[in-house]
Parts: sequence; C-alpha cells; structure tokens
Amino acid sequence: VGKTIKGLDPIHKVTIIPRGMALGLTQTLPEEDMLSLARSKVMNMIAFLFGGRAAEELVLQDFTTGAGNDIERATDLARRMVCEWGMSDKLGPLALERREGPVFLGMQQNQAREYSESKAQEIDQEVRRIVVEGHDLAMKILKDNMSALHTMAEVLLEYETIDGDEVDRMVNGATAAEIKTFRDSRQEQLEKERKVVAEQTEKEIRAKAEDDKRA
Repeated sequence: VGKTIKGLDPIHKVTIIPRGMALGLTQTLPEEDMLSLARSKVMNMIAFLFGGRAAEELVLQDFTTGAGNDIERATDLARRMVCEWGMSDKLGPLALERREGPVFLGMQQNQAREYSESKAQEIDQEVRRIVVEGHDLAMKILKDNMSALHTMAEVLLEYETIDGDEVDRMVNGATAAEIKTFRDSRQEQLEKERKVVAEQTEKEIRAKAEDDKRA
C-alpha cells in the first residue's frame, strides 16, 4: 500500500521481528522535514495504516489484534482532520476540539469539546466515513496486487527483514527467487568492498609502521 500510493514517505524497511508491543513494522523515512500536512497526505496515511488489517481480511479472512495500534492511529488522524484541522467538507473549516495540557513525557492531552451532542454524532459519522474510505482504498490496492503481497510474505518468512529496494522490486513483479538472487549479489558486492577496505587499511598500517621505523 505504501509503495502504490503517491506522496507518502519512502519505505525504509519491513520486518516481522517483534519490537515492543508490535509484532512487526513497516518503517518509513521522510525525505525532508515535515512542517505541515496536506489533506491528501493525511488521507493516504490512513490508507497506509490499514495495509496490515486489509491483508488479514484478504488472506486470513479473519481479524487479529495485530493491527490494533494502526487502527488507533488512523482513527486519531481522522478525528483530528475533522475536529482540529478543518479538513472535513461536511463540517467545514472549524476547530471543534482543542488539545490542552502538557505535551511532554508521554502525558495525554485533555480535549476541550466545543459542540453539542447532535454535533458529536455528525463528527462520529464523518470520522467513520474517512476511516472506512482509507480502509477500502487499502483493500482495493491489495486486491490489485495480490501476487506481490504473497511474494512479500514469502520473502519475509525467509529473511524476516527486507529493505525498500526489495519492496520496490516485488511490487514491480519480482519473484522470491529473483529477490534471493538480488540479495546474494548484493552481499557478494558488499564482501568485495569490505575486502578492498581491509586491504587498504592493512597497507596504510604497514606504511605507517615503515615510516615509524625510518623515523
């Protein structure tokens, strides 16, 4: 999903090695400092966050708790679009909530509500619409790229961690065997470069030793 949608930060790596509460992660690296967010990018980020959940639905035809944090983050983004950033066509450019309190040491901010119960229902409906739209986009992308999805799963089971270049190749049709050849070739090149560096370092050490003797 992250490779198909335009405008998202580049994929750095994907791993199934557990990290903390996460059973795995997809790590992105921004190409430049992000001072603000466009509405289109926030919508794409929500779809990106639903990649794991959508894969579960399509492949396992079941749900797990693994996507819980992604769903929470996607819902929070949608709510902020509606209530803080004025990005809802239905509710307009209004700041309906204000976050108050300390923002450091992981402390939760209080949200000051400035709307009625009827408005709260409208907000919930709009948040749900945005979240479902992101989920449906993730589902469509994966349905259109099932071959790449299965290849990526196979490669991850074999190597546990893959990088952005390998993800690019699989999205563009590379097979698991081709990824293995690519990894082996890259590893061979790295070994050659390390050997060259080691030989150069050894020469420099010997040259310095000779200089010391002459001195």
